[in-house]
Amino acid sequence: MFNTNPFDALTALISTDIMQGYIILMAILVFLGTVLDMMHKKSAKYFALDTAKNDKNAKRAVSTGEKAGIAVATIASEVITSSEFCNTKRRISHLLTMYGFILFVASTALMIFGSTAEILPVLWHTGAIMLCLGGYWFWFSIRVDVNSEGVKWYQLRPADIFIVSLFTTATFGLIWSYLQSTGGNVADMGWTTLFFGLFILSNTVLFSTVFWSKFAHMFFKPAAAFQKRVAHADGGHLNLPGDFDLSSPEVQARFPDIPEYMGKNPVDMGAGIRREPPNHY
Repeated sequence: MFNTNPFDALTALISTDIMQGYIILMAILVFLGTVLDMMHKKSAKYFALDTAKNDKNAKRAVSTGEKAGIAVATIASEVITSSEFCNTKRRISHLLTMYGFILFVASTALMIFGSTAEILPVLWHTGAIMLCLGGYWFWFSIRVDVNSEGVKWYQLRPADIFIVSLFTTATFGLIWSYLQSTGGNVADMGWTTLFFGLFILSNTVLFSTVFWSKFAHMFFKPAAAFQKRVAHADGGHLNLPGDFDLSSPEVQARFPDIPEYMGKNPVDMGAGIRREPPNHY
């Protein structure tokens, strides 16, 4: 099973051209869904306005070389290791799902477009298993935890289309592959046919509902992380107030209401939100 390309047996029933056309169609649907999502939420406009506003508050100019370094740091931290997740379990679940999805989609495309590398079926099945582990862990354990979202596992919202279609696609794909490895055939109109149909259905839902799901966030999140790092580097701090020492004469001269209402030696309020380790994500 793990060493067998599950799409090879399909060529007796479905031509390679149709399978390749389906892959291209799904890619087009993702592109169109992302564009529509950007237009609906006005994401590009928001980023442009926020960047312009931060530039006005910037204390210094960030060079092109420094921006390139920030881009590398963003990829290494927020993208590759998902460091923005404070909760360790949520972070591991996300990494399993993310890398499982990359392996699963990439190996699918390569096998359908003619690659015969022996490692691809192994990567396809490994990616599907990682998707199931990360997806089911999130859905039945992390998501229902009150420290995260506190949502019942059976409660569905439009944003859940993404994660549900992800782990159902992987699940149906693994079952279909297993049934084929035991002698099942899609043309037999039996269990193999059923799970292949469910595999295609969940795939289609995943890639055709980008406008309503959280699929497009994977493109916006790195951009937002990069923008945040640039804002800290240029001193703009995303238009948020700085972390001041309230007893400093310079700070009190800048903000005269501090000594007026809190005295010249304001009481230390403590760590505040940083008082305890974060349990959210």
